[in-house]
Amino acid sequence: MIDPAELIGHWGYPAIFVLVLLGSAGIPVPEESILVVGGYLAWRGQLRLPLVIAIGILSATAGDNLGYWVARHYGRTALDRYGSRFFITSARLEAMRSFVLRSGAPAVFIARFVPGLRVWAGPIAGAAGMPFPVFVIANALGAVVYVPLAVGAGYALGLGVGQQLERLRAVIGELEYWAVGAALAAAAGLLLWRAVRARR
Repeated sequence: MIDPAELIGHWGYPAIFVLVLLGSAGIPVPEESILVVGGYLAWRGQLRLPLVIAIGILSATAGDNLGYWVARHYGRTALDRYGSRFFITSARLEAMRSFVLRSGAPAVFIARFVPGLRVWAGPIAGAAGMPFPVFVIANALGAVVYVPLAVGAGYALGLGVGQQLERLRAVIGELEYWAVGAALAAAAGLLLWRAVRARR
């Protein structure tokens, strides 16, 4: 399983951009976790806080616009056909569609703060036929408010318990080192034992 912290720690800003873009476009990627990790790594000094926020806003807005565009062109049929692969039933899809149609721009703005609804805001707004200018404004406003909060939470986590987390990380790293060493020693012992038995 891919560790977002390791991925972002290695690839930095491009990883944040791609992962948040995918999550906002309608692919189930935990973008809030990505942004929190980005904020935490900014606290550690690996990334710059203003850049993490700027890239987060840009990628979140672009991803939602991409999801909107795809759904606007391929419509409800694609959502009905492929939504179940992402745990979106027809009933849930209809409920979200009704919410977007009933509430308009505020629904797009609010969806940014609701896990489970956030990832589908763009595709559903596009499939429902929401005017693009209305969607873009609501989507951008939501990203401008949400992204700094998520990134700030990661940075605040570093300020609050960062030292303790780093010590824990070091201990876990040490344990992993010894666990790998023990596994290699056990494997070598097993091979040696089999070789001895084979000679007998």
